[in-house]
Amino acid sequence: MLIPVQNKKVMFYTLILSLKLGFLNIGWVDILDIFLVAVLLYQIYHLVKGSIASRVFVGYLLVYFLYLIAKAIGLELLTTLLGYFISVGALALIVIFQQEIRRFLLLIGKSTHLANSLLIRRWLNPSSPAERLTPLRPVMDACKAMASEFTGGLMVLGKNDELTKYIQSGDALDAILSKRLLLSVSGQYSPLRDGAVIITDGRIRAARCILPVSENDELLTTTGFRHRAALGISEATDAAAIAISEETGRISLAIDGNLYPNLSLSELEERLQRYLFESGSVKKREGDKDPSVS
Repeated sequence: MLIPVQNKKVMFYTLILSLKLGFLNIGWVDILDIFLVAVLLYQIYHLVKGSIASRVFVGYLLVYFLYLIAKAIGLELLTTLLGYFISVGALALIVIFQQEIRRFLLLIGKSTHLANSLLIRRWLNPSSPAERLTPLRPVMDACKAMASEFTGGLMVLGKNDELTKYIQSGDALDAILSKRLLLSVSGQYSPLRDGAVIITDGRIRAARCILPVSENDELLTTTGFRHRAALGISEATDAAAIAISEETGRISLAIDGNLYPNLSLSELEERLQRYLFESGSVKKREGDKDPSVS
């Protein structure tokens, strides 16, 4: 018996909307659910990849799989012990992955059009980057002089995130931003040269500040402490960090957990201008990953 063409179309659309595999009924909602979970897991993997937290995450998954196996076999005592560990481990994971969770939420916030809306940003933060307008010329002039004289330096330029915790770790200055002051603070015999200089709202807030050090395992062993600190503050906040090598005089820039080594002054200024004062983000260049800097 021939089936009408209209009935064939109905059967085809029914097959698309609801696929039956044995005792499983899979609809388009289930497919969408699986796709979204896969995207979420990929983003989590991308955030924890190369860090110590990734090993902790893998270890926790292995313990969880062991718990499922013990429960399926019927090992009551082992199941109970692992169950207690997993219930406590869920809270421990939140503490361990606090930086990764923060970066994930920051990534979502940056990628939405609502977060990039000028009206919303002014409502959440009345003092927007465009209004604060930290001048880049004194920073560029200081970087040029420090690089030519092989004077090591570490400067942090704030964007939207609050940097009070890191400012309080150093010596407060609250001075107008200028090339001479930056060179004086970073000079070879300056008592303030160790640590980072933090700049926000067009002012040098503090010097000799302590920054978090990146634990990224993908960095080369030749990456110096100054560059790891620059990368660490860019992972913890949305600030941009400039690191100048004392050995080579090369300038590196850390933004959003990425390190851009061996930049020229024009490239540095362009990236800072685009990142701090424009809505678009700086894209990573080919070959910027795993820099060999000191």
